[in-house]
Order: sequence, then C-alpha cells, then structure tokens
Amino acid sequence: MDLEQPALPGMPRTRRRRAAGVQVADELPVARVLVDRPQPHLDRPFDYLVPAELADRVRAGVRVKVRFAGQDVDGWVVDRVAESEHAGRLTPLRRLVSAEVVLPTETLDLVTAVARRWAGTVADVLRLAVPPRHAAVEREEWPDGSVPPRPDVQDSAWQRTPGGPAFLRRVAAGEAPWAVWQALPWTVEPWADQVAQAVGAARAGGRGALVVVPSGAEVDLAVDALERHGVAPWRPGSAGGWVRLVADEGPAARYRAFLAAVRGAADVVVGTRAAAFAPVARLGLAVCWDDADPLHEEPRAPYPHAREVLAMRAGEGTALLVGGYSRSVAAQRWVELDRARPLVADRTELRRSTPRPVHLDRAELAREGPAAAARLPSAAWRTIRDGLEHGPVLVQVPRAGYLPAVACARCRTVARCATCGGPLRLAGSHALPACGWCGGLAGAWRCGECGHTGLRSIAVGAARTAEELGRAFPGVALRRSSAEHGVLRSVPAGRSLVVATTGAEPIAESGYAAAVLLDAQVTASRPGLDADQAALRHWLAAAALVRPSSEGGVAVLIGDVPAPLAGAFVRWDPAGLAERVLAERAGVQLPPAAHLVVLEGERAAVQAVADGLHVRTTVRGPIPTGPAPDGVLDPERSRPVRALLQTPWPQAAALVADLGAVLVTRSAAREGIVRVRVEPTDVG
Repeated sequence: MDLEQPALPGMPRTRRRRAAGVQVADELPVARVLVDRPQPHLDRPFDYLVPAELADRVRAGVRVKVRFAGQDVDGWVVDRVAESEHAGRLTPLRRLVSAEVVLPTETLDLVTAVARRWAGTVADVLRLAVPPRHAAVEREEWPDGSVPPRPDVQDSAWQRTPGGPAFLRRVAAGEAPWAVWQALPWTVEPWADQVAQAVGAARAGGRGALVVVPSGAEVDLAVDALERHGVAPWRPGSAGGWVRLVADEGPAARYRAFLAAVRGAADVVVGTRAAAFAPVARLGLAVCWDDADPLHEEPRAPYPHAREVLAMRAGEGTALLVGGYSRSVAAQRWVELDRARPLVADRTELRRSTPRPVHLDRAELAREGPAAAARLPSAAWRTIRDGLEHGPVLVQVPRAGYLPAVACARCRTVARCATCGGPLRLAGSHALPACGWCGGLAGAWRCGECGHTGLRSIAVGAARTAEELGRAFPGVALRRSSAEHGVLRSVPAGRSLVVATTGAEPIAESGYAAAVLLDAQVTASRPGLDADQAALRHWLAAAALVRPSSEGGVAVLIGDVPAPLAGAFVRWDPAGLAERVLAERAGVQLPPAAHLVVLEGERAAVQAVADGLHVRTTVRGPIPTGPAPDGVLDPERSRPVRALLQTPWPQAAALVADLGAVLVTRSAAREGIVRVRVEPTDVG
C-alpha cells in the first residue's frame, strides 16, 4: 500500500518506478515540490513521482496539485531528478495545474533569499511574487511580435541634476550603478519624466526595467510619462513595452501582465510593492520611487520592503535608482557606505526650482498677539488670499474627518463612549457624537467628571477645515481630496481652494500658487521611529506641487516642530536631516545603523525564542504591548509582549539563520506562535 505522505530528504537513496498502479516517467521520475504550507518546519521541497502522462509537461516552475497530510494542496515544481533520497514509497503528483512556467529559477532564488533574510517561509513569499492563476488568460494566443528598435538615450529631464546624465549613460552601457536621487519639484521637472528617461536608457542598452511606486496614482503618472517618452504599452503580439502589475487591476489583467513579463514579451514593468518580484527578462534597471513611503513595506509575513528586495536584485548587470522628494535613513546609509551615489541638484538650482518655504511657529507669530494662538493665523489667511489671485491654493491637513476628537466644554476632559470607553467624534456640524471604536451614538452624553453635556473640539479634521475655508472665501471653488471623500488626481488651473489630507494632494495643472501646511505639530508628533522623516516627506511632497519662488510660489508650514525638522524644511535639505538621524541612531544602535528584529507574542513564547538563540545579540524587553485576554487563568503570562533583538550588521545573517532554526523547532513541536519582524521600518 502506498504511503499518503511525501518523501522527506535525508534518507538513503532509492528509485521507484510505480506507485499504486501509476506508470512513472522513464526519465527524471522524481519531482521536487514546494508545497503551499506556511509552517516553518514544512519549508523545504518534498519528493513526488511524475506520472508518465505528465512527463513532457512537468518541469521546474510549473504549478501542480499534490497529496499532502491527507489533503490536496497547491505546489510548485522546483526540480526534476533521477533519484529520491527517501527510503519509502513515493506519492505521485495528483495533477498538473498548468504547464506555464510561472516560477523561473531567478525568481525562485530571489524568493528563497527574501524568505531567509526576513525569517519567513518560501510559501509566504511566493504568494507575493506569483499572482493567482487565471486559466482564461493562459489560453489566450499571442502572436509573435517583432523586436522593437533600441531607442536613443534621452537625458533632458536630468540636466538640472549633477550626475544624472552620467548615470543614464552608464545604465545604457550595461553597467550597474546605484544612485540615491532627490527629485526636484513636480512643477519644474516631473519625477515621472526622469524615471521614463532612465527606463529608456536601460532599453537603449537592450535590457529591461522595473519601476516600483507606492500606489496606483504613481503608477498612472509613471506610465503616462513612459508613453510621452516613446515607450509604448505592451499589447498581445507586440515585443517590448510596459505593463502595469497592480492588484487593483483585477485578476485577469494582473495575471496577463505577469505572463507578459515571465514570457519575455514585455520589457518594462511598473507596479506597486509586489512588482518588486516581477520576472523581467534581462533586467537592467530597478527603480524605487519614494522609498520612505510605508506602502512599500509588505503588511503580511514575512514583511519584506520593496526597496530592499530591489537592492537584492541589483548588482551584476542591474542598476538601482532610489528616489523621492525626501531621503530615507536607509538610503542615507547606502550613501555613507559608498554603496550608492547621491544625485542632488546644487543649492542654486534648488533655490531657483523650489517655492519659498516659510515656517510659522509661536515665536514668528508672537507679534500678532492673541491671534497667534489661532489654528489659521492671519499670516496663513493672507497667504491663501494672495495665492488665490494667481491660481489654486493647497491646504494640507493631517487629520481626516470633521472633529476627530472632542472634550467636555467645561472641564476639558476627553469625551469617551459609555459602552466601550472609546473616544467620541463628530462627523458633521449637526451630527450626534459617535464612538470611534464601536460606532455607537452618544446623543445623551454627559461628562463623567463634572456632569456637563456640552462638547468642544480638541482636534480639527479636513472636513471642518474645508467648511471654515468655504465660509471665509465665498465664491471660490472648494475641492476636497481624501480617502473619505475620494482622492483627486488633478485639479484645473483656475482659482480654487484644495483641502487635502496628507498623501492625497492632487496635482494642479499649472502648479499651486501657494500651499499652507496646517497642524505641523500633529504630523511631527505621531508615534513611531520615523516620525520626523515621515513628517518632512509629507511636507516636501505637498510643497513640490507649488510653483517655484521665481513665479511667486510659497509654502507655509504652521505649527511648533523641533528646530532640526523645521530647518530641513526651510532649507529644503532632506539629506541633512537623514544624515543627522542616522548619526543619532548609530549612537543607540537603532535601525538602519544596526540590525533589528522584533518578537511579539505571549511572554513565555517570546522569552523561549530569545533564550533559544545561540548568536550573541542584545535583547531589549520583553515589555507588555496590550491587555491580557479575558477569562485567562494567568493574565500576566498571557499578556502580549514585545522584545527587540539588536545586532551589529556583520552578525545579522547569522542571527536570522539561528532565529529561523528556532522557529522551525517550535513549529514542529506546535508551540506558541511568535510574530517575527526582521528589519522593520518602524517599531511603534
């Protein structure tokens, strides 16, 4: 009787020709299969027999169905061999799902390296790298296309950036330089045009390109620029061109784009974070735009970052371009290690290209007397009024909603829900208070401290800001852009007020005449290791949409923030702030100056993982991160905790390998689950 379990490596060699009456392939009868199971102790290939009728179609990289632990599960064939290392009888493949090779060797190597670096499993990373199959797309017939002519290298969009044209020439010549690029404002030189010309340089050298951006809005900008610079969209039957690899496109369009890349039909892929794994043939250039955006970090295990995945792909024959209006601390570390060259315009060009940055804090507003305490001081009103004479004005607000937090009007105690204790908020001027946690209405709310029933705002959102500005500037077109009301992609050049939350600022056709960035202290004081960096990134991204100072453009930052952060905004010097932050983190061994691993789970499980490590590391914690579950006998033992493992970079790989071995042992023993985050961008 045949065993219903797959073969395990490590046993004496043997060779089987039959299994339960199934005729086995004469040549290379054993397929090594990665099964789609997330448990760490199952993260290795298993051996199966190849039925004779599938012998011509089963090859490395195809999808199959196999019998595993009494169930039919998905798997990927990674190799075919003549003999198995298993002493028992092998189970045959259940069926071939598709003869399409969706996991080429290069992608498998990358996926394996990512899984090892972030202490994950290959199966988890494969879900990110290979989209779900769409059978109808595989059945489509694509006629063969002619090879497109190589374009000439264009560098007009890079003339203002010293070193930019030289970088493009090296890419076109087949070299693999790394560059950290600080883009000029959109109104002077759209970043998408610079990316398109860099892609053109790679194609001029007969190689492909991969562009990874944070969201679909940036994908649209990038592909529009590619078309403006002569890179056509790929169509079935054409050879060369760009494809979009975005989950929001739908399963059919996404899988079609993936097949175009894996078959070598499309030579340019533009997409969001999962596109970092796209199998571009002859990859010559990898681009990561706005690498400090948190959307580049995968929210599912093992939490890889797109910038780092692209860096793993770059090297021999592949150039890397990481850019943004600001500079991440991780990119700054590359610069200081001389792994990448900075591409930054000189100070004269920056002053000519950027709007006039102004920071208004309490000291600057002191001469206005009591009006200085207003959320919109008179200087901001004047900026908006004067800007509206010349075009649209952008108002950036860090909070969404109407009044996202309210308090007792008499004693200033924060208003909370009587049911769950969550904070109350108002969705409109005539709305009843509602809980931000459970959603329950609190129409008969009464303060638990003083018994008063009146409420006052302690936080103002974008909706309330738009209402106030609409009353202050009657007759002016008012537009809102946020996740709540819909994100605008662009606004016309006419006179209008645009109120947008951070990250939702639309592009103005002729640039904004002015920008007012409200509540700077809110943006800068949000919890997290990268709070300063994130705040500057949001401010510069909004200011980059404003006309240059030579055309009267001005960007006003309102609120009290730390002096180094305000100085970086006023000087338009994100590299200086990144250098300062990196030096500070080196002193306390925080990432990216040092390697960091975060362990989260029950105290006993986290402590057991930390105690099981053999590589020397500094353990911080564990510390509680939340309340214990209800009804447990031992609340202290069940309370979730977090521990940090700090390690110098030379020992990082050894620590992660050691950690992976501990997780495999715990998984096999079915011990408590511990969430592991390697190289997290934030620890908040």
